[in-house]
Amino acid sequence: MVKIFIGGLPDNIQEMDLAIFVSLHGRVETIKVVRDRATGKCKGYAFLEIFSLPDAKNIVSTLNGESFKGNIITVKISEEENKTQAFKPKANQPFKAKRPRLQR
Repeated sequence: MVKIFIGGLPDNIQEMDLAIFVSLHGRVETIKVVRDRATGKCKGYAFLEIFSLPDAKNIVSTLNGESFKGNIITVKISEEENKTQAFKPKANQPFKAKRPRLQR
C-alpha cells in the first residue's frame, strides 16, 4: 500500500465524494479526511492508502493541480513512508557507539 496526501480540500468535503473522484484513476483502499475535533470540518487535507505504486503515481500525475469542488488540490506521495524505515547514519558521518550502561 502507498499513502498519498491530498491538500487544498474544501471544509465541507465528504469521504464518499473524494473516494469517487480519486477512484477513477486508481484503486483506493482507505481514506482519512483530517477534521477539526470541535467543529467536524475538514482541515483541508486527507490521506489515502492506494493499492499499488503504479496506481498512486497515476493518481498523483493526473490529479495534482486539478480543480475539485472549486479548489485547486495538491496531490503527492506521502513522506510518512520514509519515517518508518530503520535508522541509518549519514554516509559522511561515522557512527558513534553509545557508552555501555553500568549494571547494578
